[in-house]
Amino acid sequence: MTPLALLTYPNINPVAIEYGPISIKWYGIAYLTGLVLGWLYIRRLITTPRLWYGDKPPLTFERVDDLLLYMTGGVIIGGRLGQVFLYDPDFYFSHPAEIVKVWKGGMSFHGALIACGLLIFLFARQYKVPARSVMDLVCAASPIGIFFGRIANFINSEHWGRVTTSAIGMVFPNGGPEPRHPSQLYEAALEGLVMWFIMRIATHRMLGLKRPGLVTGIWLIWYAIARSFCEIFREPETYNVFNIGPFTAGQVYCLPMLLIGLYMVWAARRTEVSEKVTA
Repeated sequence: MTPLALLTYPNINPVAIEYGPISIKWYGIAYLTGLVLGWLYIRRLITTPRLWYGDKPPLTFERVDDLLLYMTGGVIIGGRLGQVFLYDPDFYFSHPAEIVKVWKGGMSFHGALIACGLLIFLFARQYKVPARSVMDLVCAASPIGIFFGRIANFINSEHWGRVTTSAIGMVFPNGGPEPRHPSQLYEAALEGLVMWFIMRIATHRMLGLKRPGLVTGIWLIWYAIARSFCEIFREPETYNVFNIGPFTAGQVYCLPMLLIGLYMVWAARRTEVSEKVTA
């Protein structure tokens, strides 16, 4: 059975700029754009006093600049190592030289999440700032980077969806002859755009930054839901030990995110606001 209508994969050249031996890929531009825009957005949040308890943000501009360096390392190193260890260890252990070839694609969100979480705690300890408030700022800005990251996956023709007979199928260059769900675009929408609006409500309507951990908890809950839903349409990683029955490794990795998110929302809502500034 063939789809009613096929969307045409745009087949964008993954190389955005090429000059002699130098080439800059859309993949790298997408990650750089997400990190820089996220940094600028965090700077904007800390210059909005009404969002903070006592009108006092936890970070200065100088500290936000330092945070960008920490998060860049977490995204790149954690994302790559997460792909290696969480999703495709057999391939990378058989081809170790491929591990450093980040420009070819293959970045794990969950690996980046773990690395960034650890680095936030190190950052908070180093500069004596509240870790939960730093997490809230990063989560508020992260949908920007997630959106551009998923668009980069689409351009790179990676992490495509399952074979489909629906009208929205696409034939990806390296996905075989059969049409597949453009699941990268589903994730860009739910994990990026929708998450952005949810975070905006959490920070500006609910004033969640006044209760450290609340924004992070909401972020974890929605990401776990959105990613688990998108995994229904995304081709699962081959031979992953956490592909259990009908559940994919991506869904299994989201379960602890959901539980931690629920706990953080519960803890943030029951803690007195007056305790927040030192939490």
